[in-house]
Amino acid sequence: MKKKLDPSREAWMRAAETSAVMDALTSGGGAARFVGGAVRNALLQREVGDVDIATPLLPQEVMSRLESARIRAVPTGIEHGTITATVNGRPFEVTTLRRDVETDGRHAVVAYSEKWEEDAQRRDFTINALYASADGELFDFHGGLDDLDLGHVRFIGDPVARIREDYLRILRLFRFHAWYGKGEIDKGALHAATAERTGLRRLSGERIQKELLRLLGAERPCPCLHVMNVAGILAEVIPEAVSLDRLDALVAIDAACFFPADPVLRLAALTPAVPAVAESVADRLKLSNEHRDRIVDLAGAPENLSPAMPVCELRSLLYRLGTGRIRDRIFLRWSEDKDPSHAIAWRALLALAEAWVRPRFPLTGRDVMAAGVPEGPLVGKVLSDVEEWWIANNFTDDGPSLGERLKTVVQGVVN
Repeated sequence: MKKKLDPSREAWMRAAETSAVMDALTSGGGAARFVGGAVRNALLQREVGDVDIATPLLPQEVMSRLESARIRAVPTGIEHGTITATVNGRPFEVTTLRRDVETDGRHAVVAYSEKWEEDAQRRDFTINALYASADGELFDFHGGLDDLDLGHVRFIGDPVARIREDYLRILRLFRFHAWYGKGEIDKGALHAATAERTGLRRLSGERIQKELLRLLGAERPCPCLHVMNVAGILAEVIPEAVSLDRLDALVAIDAACFFPADPVLRLAALTPAVPAVAESVADRLKLSNEHRDRIVDLAGAPENLSPAMPVCELRSLLYRLGTGRIRDRIFLRWSEDKDPSHAIAWRALLALAEAWVRPRFPLTGRDVMAAGVPEGPLVGKVLSDVEEWWIANNFTDDGPSLGERLKTVVQGVVN
């Protein structure tokens, strides 16, 4: 594992926005280091997203320095010493070094510190307690560099004690192993997570949801989910019987076809195909309305999609439901198909759906009234009947045929 990061090779480190924040914090004797995910991902040569910064400067000093440098500073987590600095629309979380004073399994009361070692000690895993200076020097207080190299997700200190500080760390253990781990989960950590699993009941649905979706967004989440299931941990999150086989198949399809992970679709695959159960899961996890509607819709989907279905049937469904809903249905039906020889047909069906451009129904209410139907509810009924015929005839653009059909329907309802 590298012992130093090279800023010339790390776009996120040499970005003007990053430099502006670090310069403001370190000028005149100040100190600041990158910490956590940005350092970890850079070492693994993975994409760096959020950039978190730690500093011994107190929050008031951080605010003052940022504002003096004309950097927008918002005290987004001031109770925990966190200031969000924004440069050219790019946010950076700047947090004062801390040590835990009191924990209750959900929240922590912290005190500020000037010691980097104390700040590192309160972090959950060794691979999350890695720091880097602006020039790339690395600081590792708990063997995180070796653990990162080995794919070993290990708690700092006693696993039971760390979990009891915040029970969300149970789910974080599996999420981080899914993303960064190799081989089996750390035995001590797994034993502690299993023993303390009922503590998950104390957490809010929002916190559990975020960790679960992050876990489902990993390239290969299923090994961790199977371990969670055997250990009784998954049942604390989703008490209903889950569809692990269907999720296994969906993840395998993603891997084989190089599809990006879709955490919400994977949650739908994991959730039993019963609308009431999907609603219960959505309520417990406090899903957004958009995500809730999506998994409930899929749980009750009656459409019988198959890899050999006629194109005209697929187009009819696409017109009625839209590309997004049909795409979801194709993936779930594909994951339920036990015949691997159907993969090419499923991919063709998916390609057809994604290329679909919804045609515009050529008639309006004015056309119906011009054909002799008085204004009122009957206009909508006629329009709907003709539209059904138009769909059944593969969205024909034959104007005369459409006109004849309109006349026929009008005669049937007016006479």
